[in-house]
Amino acid sequence: MLKMNNWRDMRDWIRIAENLGELVHLNGVSPELELSAIAQINAKNNGPALMFDRIKGYEETNFRVMTNSVGNIKLFNLTFGFDLNLSIKETIEQLRGLPNKWEREASSYPVEYVEKSEIMQNVETGDQVDLLKFPTPLWHEKDGGPFIGTGVAVITKDPDDGKINVGSYRAQLFEKNIVGLNAERGKHGSVHMNKYFEKNMPMPIVMIFGPDPLCYVLAGSEIPSGVSELEYQGAIQKAPVKVIKGKITGLPIPSNCEIAIEGYVYPEKTRLEGPHGEWTGYYASDAKQKPFVEVKSLYYRNDAVMLGAVMSKGGYNDHAFWRSIWRSALIYDEMVKNGIQNVKGVYTPSFGVGRQFIAVSIKQSYPGHATEAGYLASQTRSAAYMGKWVVVVDDDVDPYDIDDVLWAMCSRADPSEIGIIRRAWASGVDPLRPKSIPASSYTNSRGIIFAVVPYERIGEFSESCTAPEGMRKEIFGNLEKTMKGRWKTY
Repeated sequence: MLKMNNWRDMRDWIRIAENLGELVHLNGVSPELELSAIAQINAKNNGPALMFDRIKGYEETNFRVMTNSVGNIKLFNLTFGFDLNLSIKETIEQLRGLPNKWEREASSYPVEYVEKSEIMQNVETGDQVDLLKFPTPLWHEKDGGPFIGTGVAVITKDPDDGKINVGSYRAQLFEKNIVGLNAERGKHGSVHMNKYFEKNMPMPIVMIFGPDPLCYVLAGSEIPSGVSELEYQGAIQKAPVKVIKGKITGLPIPSNCEIAIEGYVYPEKTRLEGPHGEWTGYYASDAKQKPFVEVKSLYYRNDAVMLGAVMSKGGYNDHAFWRSIWRSALIYDEMVKNGIQNVKGVYTPSFGVGRQFIAVSIKQSYPGHATEAGYLASQTRSAAYMGKWVVVVDDDVDPYDIDDVLWAMCSRADPSEIGIIRRAWASGVDPLRPKSIPASSYTNSRGIIFAVVPYERIGEFSESCTAPEGMRKEIFGNLEKTMKGRWKTY
C-alpha cells in the first residue's frame, strides 16, 4: 500500500504531490479572474493541486500561486499522512477518534524555536515592506480588490492568558504594507482583537500567506479553545512545529512557511473592506468598514509560493472538499462522544461546503433514536455554526452516496414530520440574511429530515428490491475493466 507522510514543509509536500501526479504546473495565467476560474473548474472535478508559474505580469519574479492543495482524497491523505489509497468513506473512518487523540496530545508538542530557517531568506521591515511584488489574484469580478489572504493562516495571542491561536480570515491587499482583516464574531481572532481593543491596545498579529496545507486546514477548523493549532499540528505529525520568533511582535512564525507578515491592528482604525465572493457561492455582504493590519515586517522564501483558496458555490469551492472530509469525522466523533448509539456513518458533502448538509446513518435501537440523532447532529461543536439541513437515514442507506440519501428522503421521509430548530448560530455571510438585520444579531433555523423507516413499522415496512451490496461489489470487481471506466461505483 502506498503511504507517504514524511513531508515537513511546503516544498516537501510539493515534491511528493508531483511524484504522485497530483500537482500540475500552469504557465502564463492571468491573476485577474482567469486563475480563479481555472481553480474553480479544477475543484469541481476534484482535480490535482495547481501550481501557477510565471504568472502574467509577474514573469520575472519567480513568485508562484498554488491552489486546490487539498482538493481530492489522495491529497487529503497525503496532507494528513494517511494511506493514499483510502476512499472517502475509509478516510473518514480512519479519522474517527484521531481529533480527540490529537487534542489530548497537543500539549506534548510545544513549538520548537529555531534561529535560522528558509523563511528568513528575505526579510523586509519598515518602509522596505512591499506586498505588491506578489501575484495576488482578483478572485471574483465584483470583489473590492485583490485578496492576498485566502489560503491563509492568521496567528494571534490572547492578551489575558497568552495562548496562541491560528485562524483563517480573509485578507484584502490595500497597499504595499496594508492588508485587511475580516474575522467574524465568535472566531478566536475576533475575540482576541476585542480584548486588546478593550484595553486600548493594538493587537499584534502574524499572517501566513504560504502555509503548508496541513497548517491551512487546521487554521480553518474548529480546534477547541485553549488548544494551539501549532501544537495540534505537532501531534498529527508527531514532531514539534519549528518556528522563528517574530522580530516585531514576538509571535511564533512557522519556519517552514513561504510568505509571512507581522504587524499590528489598531483600535478605531478601519478601512472599507470587500466585498468578496464567499464560500456560500454569493456576495453575501457589501463593502464595510473593517480593521486592518499595518505591516511592520515581511518574510519570504526565494521563489515563494502563495497558497490560494478560491471561494465559490458548492464543489467549485477550493476548500469544500477538505472541509467535507474533516468535518464529517469531527461530527461523527462528537455524536458518539455525546452518547448517540449505533451511528454508522456521517457525511457532510462538498455541495454544502462541510456545513450546510449533514447525512447521518444510524441503526435504530429505540423509539425516538432518529430524533435524538438528528437534533444533536445539528448542534455539535463542529456543526452548530451556519448549518442548515440534517438528514437521518437507516443503516441500509449509504450516507456517503447522496443518491442513496435522496432515495431514502423520497421513499421514507414525511415532509410534515420535518423537525425545525430556530434561532441557531448563523453567519453574516448567509445570503438569506435580510440586510435590515445586522450580522451581529442574525440567527437562522435548521431542518431535520427523518428519512428512516418509522420505528414502529420496522419489520413490516416494504422491503428494498435492490441487488445485495456484496453481490454488486463482486460483479463490479469482475466487470470493471470490461466496462472500460464507464462504471464508477457499485
